[in-house]
Amino acid sequence: MPARRLSMRKIQEVLRLLLVCGLSQRQASRVCGIGRASVAEYLERAQRAGVLEAEWKRWSGEELEQRLYPPARRPPRRERPAADWVQVHEELKLKGVTLSLVWQECRERQPDGYQYSRFCELYGAWRGKLDLCMRQVHRPGEKLFVDYCGATVPVVDAGTGEVREAQIFVAVWGASSYTYAEATWSQGLADWIGSHVRA
Repeated sequence: MPARRLSMRKIQEVLRLLLVCGLSQRQASRVCGIGRASVAEYLERAQRAGVLEAEWKRWSGEELEQRLYPPARRPPRRERPAADWVQVHEELKLKGVTLSLVWQECRERQPDGYQYSRFCELYGAWRGKLDLCMRQVHRPGEKLFVDYCGATVPVVDAGTGEVREAQIFVAVWGASSYTYAEATWSQGLADWIGSHVRA
């Protein structure tokens, strides 16, 4: 016999002893072999459910259980404002923009929006649905991908304190992803060819 059904039979017996036989809580506790706190709890639940006034003796164990132990009501779920993932994705393409920065801006506009971890999780799920992959096969030594980075690096002359901006040349082998990078003063033809030679 399930434990819950056994428990409901015991509750029915406690209520019978209290309401029909007129026993005290202490006596009902002793007769049923349960603690007085349990007897008091059953009686309190019965009072809250209006069981004392009703003809509870005719109820089945299931009906009594539903009245004494109704399902807990869940608080209504708070709907969080949905993020515009297309806009988030476009903003991330801008120079210097990170997901953390975009999230902070979203929280300023919508203070009750998602926490950062959930924001990242939802964006990752959305981005995973994009079909942006194009598999490319590179044979060793066949292709070298070269370009200058968009960002420059400030270089300070230790003697004069003069600051000059250096261009960053990057070369990557297609097959192995081995990378070469160096700084040059310009993106002129001489620096461009020199960087290729050194790479």
